[in-house]
Amino acid sequence: MKYTILYIDDEEENLRVFKSVFRHDYNVSTFTSGEEGLKFLENNVCHLILTDQRMPSMTGVEFLRQVYKKIPSKPPNRMIISGFSNTKDIEEAKEKYFCYKFISKPWDVAELKREMDEAIDNACNPV
Repeated sequence: MKYTILYIDDEEENLRVFKSVFRHDYNVSTFTSGEEGLKFLENNVCHLILTDQRMPSMTGVEFLRQVYKKIPSKPPNRMIISGFSNTKDIEEAKEKYFCYKFISKPWDVAELKREMDEAIDNACNPV
């Protein structure tokens, strides 16, 4: 079974690179805003959500807060992938909204794949 990953980032180049790297391993859906991601989640099953933190209309933590309101359980697990971090915001996301990990940009393909597989396994097959 191919797991479905949702990735939100306001930079389209990041989305294109991510999708081209991981499309063979996962079903990858990408959007440039949290609002689009929330609409996707209304009608689609998702196993892992990745979001950038700094975006114009909604931060990654705000997006995860909205996801939590819609889906207050796991799966999906959630990760923030960003070049910017505010420790307080990241801790809030981890404590309240199932944010599994914070990944710094730029990311390493093998490391990100390992982290995503671990996050999916943790959410879909809890011990």
